[in-house]
Amino acid sequence: MKVTKPVSKIMTRNVVTVDINADLSDACLLFLTHKIRHLPVVKDDSMVGLLSYNDVLRLSFGESYDDKSEIDDTVFKLLQVEQIMVTDPIKIHANCSIRKAAKIMINNKFHALPVIEKHKVVGMISTTDLLKYLITD
Repeated sequence: MKVTKPVSKIMTRNVVTVDINADLSDACLLFLTHKIRHLPVVKDDSMVGLLSYNDVLRLSFGESYDDKSEIDDTVFKLLQVEQIMVTDPIKIHANCSIRKAAKIMINNKFHALPVIEKHKVVGMISTTDLLKYLITD
């Protein structure tokens, strides 16, 4: 059965990460440049947190001001990734079954999960990865 295979078969490899000391403007640039919505946060190559695009959107302060982008840029340069990242995200191992990963995502209303081995990020699995896999023969 397809869902008993490990997530390593369908996960996205070559994961874009962000350093724990980066500011939010750096993270936003990574989100936009790579067209991604989740960034594992690393310190010395070990995963220490997770930052989502939605986390950053919640910090958008300029709604009631004329020059919203200027306000957001200033705030995003003042804040570091470490200040808003999820510090103990749920993560899975590469040998985790696709079924188990899907259940974790459904039960927690997640759209992606980092895949780790020995504290290092080796992949990400997203709802898009799951759907692509399910529709293939």
